Amino acid sequence: MSTVQGRLRIAVQKSGRLADRSLDLIRDAGLKWVKGHNDLLYRVENYPIDLLRVRDDDIPTFVADGVCDLGIVGENVLEEGKNGPSTGQANASIVMPLGFGRCTLKIATPPALAYEGPASLDGLRIATSYPKILRKYLDERSVKADIVVMRGAVEVAPRLKLAAAICDLVSTGATLEANGLGAKDTVLESQAVLIQSPVAPEPGLKPLLDSIIERMAGVVSSQGAKYVMLNAPRASLDQITAILPGAGSPTVMPLMGRDDAVAVHAVCQEAVFWETLEKLKAAGASAILVLPIEKMM
Repeated sequence: MSTVQGRLRIAVQKSGRLADRSLDLIRDAGLKWVKGHNDLLYRVENYPIDLLRVRDDDIPTFVADGVCDLGIVGENVLEEGKNGPSTGQANASIVMPLGFGRCTLKIATPPALAYEGPASLDGLRIATSYPKILRKYLDERSVKADIVVMRGAVEVAPRLKLAAAICDLVSTGATLEANGLGAKDTVLESQAVLIQSPVAPEPGLKPLLDSIIERMAGVVSSQGAKYVMLNAPRASLDQITAILPGAGSPTVMPLMGRDDAVAVHAVCQEAVFWETLEKLKAAGASAILVLPIEKMM
């Protein structure tokens, strides 16, 4: 598979927990994609861009080798794929975290194993789908353990006597509990990331590539952000501004016909809870409006 002249390529997961959210991000960045003749390639109608839908563990290799210019992949997959069978001389670089697909790679053990830290794993067998990440974690702590590589259902390994402990992704912990395991130390915190190829695109496509990255950054910045508008007494302005979560420097404007009050507009990068509104009201704010932000740049 090679690059297509005059077109950018973005690699996304074909199926799995990041697939839909990746396409949502691309759509929110203004790219109108349509399905092609097969499920591998989606074509963007309004820009010279193709979406290549592949296995998640192929994405780092495709981006590193320049087959794709950008990719959306979990940090866990990217980290495990480093120094893998890529023909390129450099790994793909992380452009930005994307704020979705959060999970944690953890050590988990059955109650019968007295776990008091990584040293408790010395001389034991650990089952995982992420042998490179786990080996690095163990080596950094001078733990000598055997790694059993499994490609699925890692949580059953202790019950089948394949391993004494596991190292697996944890989102809610429900799967571990169902198999009588308890989560212990964290090996890696992961989320979806945008990665970029070390191979430069065609010179004529560089502005488009930069534009797509900037748009995605704007979409990510707007996730969870709220636009807050309120009226405030001038005397309480400092107190009210301090209550607004992650607002930076808000815009303050005079109210027509009033010298003792102002209008305050702020972009809040952190969550705005009901408790926040109650604190604002108690400080003297009124006519409080909280609006979602669709795009931000």
